[in-house]
Amino acid sequence: MNKSILTYLFIVCPWLVLFGQEPGTNFSVQNSAIDTISALTLSDTVAMDTMAVDSTFALTDSSKTKEAFLVDPIVYNAEDSMIVSLDGQKVFLYNNAKVTYQQIELTAYYIELDLETKEIYAEGVIDSTGEMAQKPIFKQGSEEYESETMRYNFDTEKAFITRVVSQQGEGYIHSDRTKKIGKDVFITEKAKYTTCDADHPHFYLQLSKAKVISNKKIITGPAHMVLEDFPIYFPFLPFGYFPNSPTYSSGILIPTYGEENNRGFFLRDGGYYWAASQYFDLAVQADIYSKGSWGARAKTSYRQRYKFSGNFSFDYAINKYGEEGFDTYSKSKQFKLVWSHTQDAKANPNQTFSASVNLSSSGYDKQNAYNSQDYLTTTKSSSISFSRRFENTPFNMSMNLRHSQNTRDSTMSLSFPETTFSMAKVYPLRKKNRSGKLKFYENFGINYTGNFKNTITAKEDEILSSSFATDWKNGIKHNVPISFPSFNLFKYINFSPGVTYNEKWYFKKYEYEYEEGANYVNNPSGVPSTVRVDTITGLNRVYDYAYSVSASTNIYGSFLPRNPNSKVVGIRHKMTPSIAFSYRPDFGQDKFGYWHEVQVDSLGNTRYLDSNLGGIYGPSPGRGESGSISFSLSNNLEMKKLDTRDSTKTDGEQKFRKVKLIDNLSLSTSYDLIADSLNLAPISIRGRTTVAGVSINAGATLDPYMVDEKYRKIHKYTWNERSGLGKLGRLTRANLSFGMTFKSKNKSGKSNQGGGDELGDMEVVGNDENIPPVEDDLLPVTFDNYVDFSMPWDFGFDYSMNYTGKSASTPNGRVSQTLGFRGNVSITEKWKLSMNTNFDIQAGEFSFTTFNLTRDLHCWGMSFNFVPFGFRKSYSFTINAKSSMLSDLKLQKQKSHYDYNF
Repeated sequence: MNKSILTYLFIVCPWLVLFGQEPGTNFSVQNSAIDTISALTLSDTVAMDTMAVDSTFALTDSSKTKEAFLVDPIVYNAEDSMIVSLDGQKVFLYNNAKVTYQQIELTAYYIELDLETKEIYAEGVIDSTGEMAQKPIFKQGSEEYESETMRYNFDTEKAFITRVVSQQGEGYIHSDRTKKIGKDVFITEKAKYTTCDADHPHFYLQLSKAKVISNKKIITGPAHMVLEDFPIYFPFLPFGYFPNSPTYSSGILIPTYGEENNRGFFLRDGGYYWAASQYFDLAVQADIYSKGSWGARAKTSYRQRYKFSGNFSFDYAINKYGEEGFDTYSKSKQFKLVWSHTQDAKANPNQTFSASVNLSSSGYDKQNAYNSQDYLTTTKSSSISFSRRFENTPFNMSMNLRHSQNTRDSTMSLSFPETTFSMAKVYPLRKKNRSGKLKFYENFGINYTGNFKNTITAKEDEILSSSFATDWKNGIKHNVPISFPSFNLFKYINFSPGVTYNEKWYFKKYEYEYEEGANYVNNPSGVPSTVRVDTITGLNRVYDYAYSVSASTNIYGSFLPRNPNSKVVGIRHKMTPSIAFSYRPDFGQDKFGYWHEVQVDSLGNTRYLDSNLGGIYGPSPGRGESGSISFSLSNNLEMKKLDTRDSTKTDGEQKFRKVKLIDNLSLSTSYDLIADSLNLAPISIRGRTTVAGVSINAGATLDPYMVDEKYRKIHKYTWNERSGLGKLGRLTRANLSFGMTFKSKNKSGKSNQGGGDELGDMEVVGNDENIPPVEDDLLPVTFDNYVDFSMPWDFGFDYSMNYTGKSASTPNGRVSQTLGFRGNVSITEKWKLSMNTNFDIQAGEFSFTTFNLTRDLHCWGMSFNFVPFGFRKSYSFTINAKSSMLSDLKLQKQKSHYDYNF
């Protein structure tokens, strides 16, 4: 016999069998050196031995080779040992064994690779605690399975698996016995389907048998629910179908079910989802109630990469309450339209188009909203805008379609189209090729803004029947601000002169004529019923202009404490006074034609009426010449002090911080130099500061003039007629608001929303060795079985007060005060409680109030929502599976607010 063969059989093989290969050695099987059963090459199996091997030796007869079934290398390794059989057809791997072939990867404690049968077998190992460790984990592409044992055939791609756990979308399959009959097809019996990710799931559907097609669907035979190992045989599922597609695909939308007293049993949100293409989709859904109410909606989303994206939805609902033929019966129709469109910034840098539309009938949210935010929303607005910037020019253009509505009184305002054309500031006196500093006159600049608007404000049911010629308001406005160069006087005072010119083009105006005994009930607001109003169509030009000059400066003051040990380094006071003069001529003169003196009664009394009353850009310029001086003063007070909280400073280094004592305290007023009386305007005072982390805002308006018994202002100053604080002025308006938020602290003492109260530092006194050690974040070991009841929490409140002074309509004045409370507390890691309410102090009653209690049950959730009083009075208690796939697996008890009000 050949000496090399004897050496291999009697020396090398026994050592391989007894001791295995060197730990960590990698091997690969190449089909270029294998026959039908793909034997290992000898150079791989004995490379660890120092003895020479005859290169002519082969484990197989090359004359009997067939087409190999392996087209890529098999790579394998193990930590403890790798043993190869005498014929080279089997490999035994121990401890953290791993085999890789193409996209297949298998890891386990023990793996047996049989190249003759083209099979691989793997199993785990029982550890010292009696638990299975290093379970076989099989990966193929994106799929991964964990089991206790596995046998897999490379050629047929079939497998037999015991106690396998595999994830399918949001769910998990636990199966005692599973057959893999195809690349992505499995057959199981006595399996469990659950969305709980625990090793021992809290709930599952016990499947008698099932077929799983990975990333497509799961089809089951008879099944029943098991909750906390307690079987619930009724109701049961005769069969089940669970879609399991991770890709974009069409399908049926399963409705939710429930009951309301007023509308009866219902099915909501059922329909069909159409995955039309990669650019858009469509969902059609419907609601149906047993007492005749129904609703339908269509939703779509669209996107084109690098160009635009958006979504669109339309809802329509018919609600019926009560029994037809009775006084309590009512029927209402509502709709809702929502559209959002966004253009990608890279699509066109000079042109943009966007849309944000939220339009609905006034009763839609009251009767179809299922959350508090929609229900409490009383105002809605929409905007569709297009803008264009003309490159290399100062010109820009924008077009807008706007909508706003108040759902309380069904008032709606529409504005379309609204077009704005603007020119950025240009400097006509500057030379194109200039050198040196700018001359004074070269800073003269001018810009322009033109606006066209077309609007109507009316009730919802009047919009469609309105007349475009008479009911809609329209016009064009031109604004040409001219800025003169500003300059400094004495280096500290900044002067800025200016001229403003405005021109408005209306397409109608009014003419007035007194008619004795007439009673025109449809006259514009403010026009007596004895006056006939004629509408004259055509271009009507209205213009005004004004001159102004302003001056401002900054004045600083400081205070330095004399005590060298004071923590306060200094206090700085900054004042910013400004004064401005403006002049506007009398546009009530006959040459302008804006105002007409009209007789209003049989006694011959006359009034001035505006020919542009109710114009879209406001009335005509005011009557009377105006030349006023306005004054304002703002104050800021800051303190610089030693920062004793900074622990990062080094020896001898001192850190300081600024503290704002008064963020802003300002007052403003104006004085008309031309008016014959009531020259001084009301004094406005505003203040903002922060005290102990609380932001406080306050304001007041003081009128310097007295009033008569009918609360009409007379030319008498308060400081000549009153005493005490009343000398400052007559308080006509005031407001005060502030709020505070408190939060718990974590173990380190830092405030956060998720931490508990700080445990006090525990100090061990003396050197008694019997005293157990104390750690910073643990209770003493003597009490380690007790529960730490520190609870993360936050609580806040907001206060708001508004005062309106005495007037003919409110002779005693009016005060409104509201106090809002909000809070959250984590009773335990799983229990959370929150509340939100507002209290009207004047009315002595609460507004919308809600309490919410939730419990995290791992794969389940429990919630209790309670609105104790008000229009939204309701409650709901729900226990449901968290997975969206099992959204109908729930227990719910509720009393909807629709059952109390309709």
